[in-house]
Amino acid sequence: QVQLVESGGGLVQAGGSLRLSCTASGRTFRSYAIGWFRQAPGNEREVVAVISWRGGTTYYADAVKGRFTISRDNAENTVYLQMNSLKPEDTAFYYCAAPTIAGKFTTTLADFSSWGQGTQVTVSS
Repeated sequence: QVQLVESGGGLVQAGGSLRLSCTASGRTFRSYAIGWFRQAPGNEREVVAVISWRGGTTYYADAVKGRFTISRDNAENTVYLQMNSLKPEDTAFYYCAAPTIAGKFTTTLADFSSWGQGTQVTVSS
């Protein structure tokens, strides 16, 4: 399995930006797609963005399209989530995760089995 650690969360005003980082341990990191997910209190965990193992394929939830950008640096074992034009409804705990199957590109929550501890993002109005 891949071990993942998120960082970069915090408090920001509406319209501001944050960049989240997901750093992995293990040489197999570059073989896995990585997804960013979020969960707000009382809500189910939802997918935000996913990037393929090579970085050539990406997926974005409709709610973040045009505002968020996912990218990866396999040499640094890190995946980033650049979040611009943040809205109060983006407030949530953000997690990165890797799917069970190396090389598989998926946006299905149940396919992801290696999770980081999460980082809080709070957007004030």
